Amino acid sequence: MTAADPSEAIVSEHYDTLYRFALSLTRADADARDLTQHTFYVWATKGHQLRDLAKVKTWLHTTLHRAFLRGRQRQGRFPEQELDEAAADLPTHAPDQADRVDALEVLPALAQLDEKSQTVVALFYLEDYAYKDIAVMLGVPVGTVKSRLARAIAQLREILLPETCAP
Repeated sequence: MTAADPSEAIVSEHYDTLYRFALSLTRADADARDLTQHTFYVWATKGHQLRDLAKVKTWLHTTLHRAFLRGRQRQGRFPEQELDEAAADLPTHAPDQADRVDALEVLPALAQLDEKSQTVVALFYLEDYAYKDIAVMLGVPVGTVKSRLARAIAQLREILLPETCAP
């Protein structure tokens, strides 16, 4: 890595977080890798337009999210068939186990949420973005981000801990 090539440093610094975000959206390793690679391709061709390099993380995540949405629009519909098969395999948890739920259990549950909820949860909890940053990335008001996040958490609680949510 040389000082003359900031792109290599940007890839090194942001690849892992972009890949995790892509994986949370696509739930497929190959698709997440393709989406991440595409994002860095866009960075290589258009990144010079970014004037404030302090905003590169937000720029990359926004670019990845937009590419994901464009890909979804081309597909026509979300292939939920695999998700239905996986739903039967989701474990149930007692309330005291809630803090021990790991990513392997949360990602299938996250996949059951609608696309907007998945995105907000991934950006807030997996990528540690603030409400304001998420609002900018998604082009929605901060209040919308907060309400989507609250609804998504309630849905995840019902999925992961159904016995505690029953009336």
